[in-house]
Amino acid sequence: MSVSVTSFFHQQSATFCYLVCCLNTGSAIIIDPPADFDAPSGTLSFTTANKIIDYIHANKLKLEWLLETHAHADHITAASYIKHKLGSTHPCKLGTGAGITQVQDYFSQLYQIDMPCDGSPFDELFNDNSHYPFGECQFGVLTTPGHTPDSVCYLIDDNVFVGDTFFMPDSGTARCDFPGGSAKKLYESLQKILSLPEYTIMWMCHDYQPNGRKLANKTTVAEQRLTNVHLQSSKQAYIETRESRDATLSAPKLLHPAIQMNIRAGALPKELTPQLTIPLTVLL
Repeated sequence: MSVSVTSFFHQQSATFCYLVCCLNTGSAIIIDPPADFDAPSGTLSFTTANKIIDYIHANKLKLEWLLETHAHADHITAASYIKHKLGSTHPCKLGTGAGITQVQDYFSQLYQIDMPCDGSPFDELFNDNSHYPFGECQFGVLTTPGHTPDSVCYLIDDNVFVGDTFFMPDSGTARCDFPGGSAKKLYESLQKILSLPEYTIMWMCHDYQPNGRKLANKTTVAEQRLTNVHLQSSKQAYIETRESRDATLSAPKLLHPAIQMNIRAGALPKELTPQLTIPLTVLL
């Protein structure tokens, strides 16, 4: 194997962040780095991100890419923070799926954010089957819409980082009820991932530990094909089950702050005192 994978678990959001390193050069990629946010006090901090930064320094790595699998709704990204902290020595690029422009357009209107909807401040917007170098390695991109329009997975060596598409086999697959989401599209994206070689290692973005089992973050394509609890019947049955389940789910606790920050790669609002908006739904 030409790369190593190190995981960092963010307890607050049950999120895994990954640092992928080219073993021959020390070049590195970070995938889905989380920030820490206390909603009652409105306090944004970076304890988890700083641990990742410390790891990079301690192991003398060179960060080349910060990658997002999509604009997350359950945690705020630390991508812009890490890029700023390491900018003088690690001039890395921010990348995400090209569908981010659609997500920016929808949510900038919802939250009345004055911002360009052209993918900025991301440096690179990825299309399907595109490839990019880091060190002596490369990563490939699979567009996997369904959970969100901008969802992508990253292929590196025999590893695929699946974002919010698959969960561990006993947890099934991701919800599809966010704006632009589609159970039909997610099913097709899941099949695209399952068409990879059966030995491909699948790295999860989340694990919610059903029935109190031990924390887990990786499986294989072969295991998902055989045992994923949501994919043992027909496409239509999957769509019906997914849509029925999604109708019962509550909104993620950090939905509003997370989306407002994440469509800007975690960059702070420009106001002297940064402000975020919570739309009000009135039930009478």
